[in-house]
Amino acid sequence: MMCPCEVVAGKVSLRVQELNVDCETKTKDNVFVTVHISVQYQAIKEKVYSSFYVLSNPHEQMTAYVYDVIRATLPTMTLDQSFEAKEEISLSLKTHLQEVMSSYGFIILQALVTDLLPASVVRDAMNEINASKRMKEAAYQKAEGEKVLKVKRAEAESESMYLSGVGVARQRTAIMEGLQESVVQFSSEVKGANAKDVMDLLILNQYFDTIQDIGRNVNTKVVFLPNDGNSMRNGMLEAKA
Repeated sequence: MMCPCEVVAGKVSLRVQELNVDCETKTKDNVFVTVHISVQYQAIKEKVYSSFYVLSNPHEQMTAYVYDVIRATLPTMTLDQSFEAKEEISLSLKTHLQEVMSSYGFIILQALVTDLLPASVVRDAMNEINASKRMKEAAYQKAEGEKVLKVKRAEAESESMYLSGVGVARQRTAIMEGLQESVVQFSSEVKGANAKDVMDLLILNQYFDTIQDIGRNVNTKVVFLPNDGNSMRNGMLEAKA
């Protein structure tokens, strides 16, 4: 420098600088959101003269371009699309700023959309919608699980009843075969005995078995029919029932 012919007009930093911008705009579905943007830029060493003398206030002018890009992009998207397209918005903003600011001696390194904030009422509504969807899905899954349990329980009961019926049928078949053998054997070994005598004897045995079972269980209730000539037989059958 040659004083007083030359003076220091100003200083230009070649460091990477950051500009934070908050821009409020409206989406396609009429939701107002606040967009937080972080622009990282640097003065080009070969264009220091332009970066100092061409723009009077680089921050304000860069902010104006950010507003212009954001307010031209987000109104074409819904709120959900805006959240999904943050990377596209950042790329579009960086490309536009680079084209404009390079002629003024600045290079745009990054233009990041760091956050999208709708109104608190909108956020609460979105959370409630999401919670409702999840509760609906949970209720559906719970109902499906209960349906499977009921179907399996019904199948198990059906199989159990079938096997129980098979067992009862086999038991009755075995009883009938045993009675048949007993009647034939008793009739052949005891002279003068017939099938009726054998059946009376078997019923008498059943009667005593019934009395024994009644005596074992104090809660058993028995109703005997009056003796009407068929004597013990009707009473024993009713007691056995």
